[in-house]
Amino acid sequence: MQAVFGWRGNIFRDSLYPEQFVYSVRREILTYFAFMNLHEFIQLALAEDVGDGDHTSLSTIPADAQKRARLLVKEAGILAGVEVAKAIFAEVDPAFQVDILMQDGASIKPGDIVLTVSGNARNILTAERLVLNCMQRMSGIATHTRELVDLLEGTRAKLLDTRKTTPNFRICEKMATKIGGAVNHRFGLYDQILIKDNHVDYAGGIEAAITKAVAYLAETGRDLKIEIETRNRSEVEEVLRVGQSDATRVDIILLDNFTPDGIRDMVRLIDRRYVTEASGGIDETNLRAYAETGVDYISSGALTHQIKSLDLSLKAY
Repeated sequence: MQAVFGWRGNIFRDSLYPEQFVYSVRREILTYFAFMNLHEFIQLALAEDVGDGDHTSLSTIPADAQKRARLLVKEAGILAGVEVAKAIFAEVDPAFQVDILMQDGASIKPGDIVLTVSGNARNILTAERLVLNCMQRMSGIATHTRELVDLLEGTRAKLLDTRKTTPNFRICEKMATKIGGAVNHRFGLYDQILIKDNHVDYAGGIEAAITKAVAYLAETGRDLKIEIETRNRSEVEEVLRVGQSDATRVDIILLDNFTPDGIRDMVRLIDRRYVTEASGGIDETNLRAYAETGVDYISSGALTHQIKSLDLSLKAY
């Protein structure tokens, strides 16, 4: 069975229950860069920070000063954002010499040195905060993600991220969840149809929403997966009834705000005819109970919106 989450024809070609990613995290990150134009993100972030000039560095550091710095770990966790840091340094000053000592996904501890950078001192100082802001938050996300993924060990369930991300920083946050071991859900509104409860209510019900979505894809020639959210057994049964016809069949059933026992009952009812996803009120305290229901995927917005950044620093030496 092919993977049901991720961009069709792009980077996520792993099987539904992969033992390992077909492509390395680094390969996927670089593909993300191409898709989202990381250059533009960095340009906007630098413009926000630098404005009309880094007047502290301009006033205190000679223009031709050549210095070096190293990125130090001050807190244990999972490293993420190395490839982003490389792109930032390259954007600020292509003449920088950057030596990478640890890669994305590595377990890190206080005292570890992630990378060193040498070159124009003013430019190192200009890049410093953006590098740290990205890497600290990404490493915090990857660390929490890995903790949750470890709780799923021995079950069929895979952890999904969501669109509950920081505006204009989704590229980095979804990279971080992937590095931590989660599966990327849709990147935005454009790469999968996900019929949520409000869509169902506005469209006139489950059957009407599914019928309209299927017709839309046929009319526009788009090849997108369709997922539909259900809130109770009656809605699940309606999806199963409507889906008896291939013309009105969805790909994934989202079971929202069910208890673990409720999820288990729905998984039995669905009987592997559809891929299943659980969401709503799931955190580290009950994640294992949901995973043991037999559900295929568990999504958690907390991977990106309830995160403490990991402590890193860039220090001259």
